Amino acid sequence: MTGHDDPTANSTSVLRIMNERALFEQLLRHGPVSRPQLAAATGLSKPTISVALADLERVGVVRSVGLATGGTGRAAQLYEIHPQAGWVMAFDVGRSFVRIALATLTGETVVRRDVRSRARSAVGLLAQLESLAREITEEAGIGPEAVTFTVFGTPGTHDQRTGVLRLAPNLPGWNRPGSVDRLRTVTGSPFLVENDINLAALGEQAHGLGGDVDDFVFMSIGTGIGLGVVLGGRLHRGAQRAAGEISYLPFGESDPLAAGPVSRRRGLLESVASADAVVAVARRFGMSGRISAKRIFDAARAGDATALRVVEAEADHLAHALASVIAVLDPELVVLGGGIGAHGGELLVGPVRERLGDLVPLRPPRIEASALGDDAVVLGALATGLRQARDLVFQRALASD
Repeated sequence: MTGHDDPTANSTSVLRIMNERALFEQLLRHGPVSRPQLAAATGLSKPTISVALADLERVGVVRSVGLATGGTGRAAQLYEIHPQAGWVMAFDVGRSFVRIALATLTGETVVRRDVRSRARSAVGLLAQLESLAREITEEAGIGPEAVTFTVFGTPGTHDQRTGVLRLAPNLPGWNRPGSVDRLRTVTGSPFLVENDINLAALGEQAHGLGGDVDDFVFMSIGTGIGLGVVLGGRLHRGAQRAAGEISYLPFGESDPLAAGPVSRRRGLLESVASADAVVAVARRFGMSGRISAKRIFDAARAGDATALRVVEAEADHLAHALASVIAVLDPELVVLGGGIGAHGGELLVGPVRERLGDLVPLRPPRIEASALGDDAVVLGALATGLRQARDLVFQRALASD
């Protein structure tokens, strides 16, 4: 019987992997920690822990970081995951901006940058992303090839069969077959393309209001409108990965079949409640000059009567859309984010909540404005990338052990 066929050898190998994985997870959550602390947390014997730590330290995943202080007796050696055993790069690719972050395996953000997007063509944007990856990794003292995993947050949905971005009119050229596959040249690492609002919901779960909530939705209101859905603590994508594309709700007075090309391309809800629509309503109500959504909400905070009417109209649109969402999903929490939701959300929360009281038969869910601002998508991308990178690093450690 060969070693590969030996059930004892196989069970020993599985047990070793389980032990090392248990230590790996404990060190990620609680490091730096000592061997006695690891023994108390995992129930493993000290000799087993010593062997597993030595294996992980030999392949560069774990490092010793000095001695514990403050106790009596002999000071214990402390161990932690080596931060540079892996790297995660996160991109939030929008119509106007690209936001980027580079983090170590332990989750520390080393470089963070926001730049204007060159989204006029897929080729131009890809060149910009490649350049940014080189600049950011160079600033961190590594090369793009050192990145373990990369996450791209984009509008729309990634059709994995054809390699195109669907429902992303703000990113011209990315709806061509194979366009998404070209992103592998940005760092050369394994990568994931995820809807930006889904990532914002995951950012809210990891760092914001959704941390202790099993069922919540993240409603992004800005240049577009969409919904990130978390059910049972997990992101819900849907059969075609298009769950939450609420911009296409048949909303308002227009018949979707008779709507103009802009409404059909962007969706009826988006055509009446996005940032551009808010500006159009402000003009219709009599505001003049150079108008932006930011100016409208700033004026509303200052008590401007016309701006307050615009905010009230926007809140009514959002409440009607959320009434449909609540009827189907019954979330505990609704988080308002995006350019308008995050920066003007505190003005919308009260009116939306009040209007929902008239629209839904049960008690409305809690409505809150996100505190993550422009970082929500990047934070969600990092949280997603860290899970993937840690699995890859651990698997590579086993392979080289």
